Amino acid sequence: MDMSGAFVNGAAAYGRLLEVFIDGHWWVVGDYLENVGKCTKRLGANAYPQLYGMSGIRGGSPDVSGRATPTKDVESRFKD
Repeated sequence: MDMSGAFVNGAAAYGRLLEVFIDGHWWVVGDYLENVGKCTKRLGANAYPQLYGMSGIRGGSPDVSGRATPTKDVESRFKD
């Protein structure tokens, strides 16, 4: 009975499994780091808009985003 074939095949299967495992982890880590970078850039642009050539958080000012204005008197809301 020749056992060298089973050992070599087992080692090759383990190598393929390890390769997929490592490649999958690099993929996940790469996606994670990409998302952390995007989030950090977005937070940095909001915290320090002058560094990114912006005047401030877009829509953060009532003059830019608009403000709510009442359409009727407060007393009329509570009348039956």
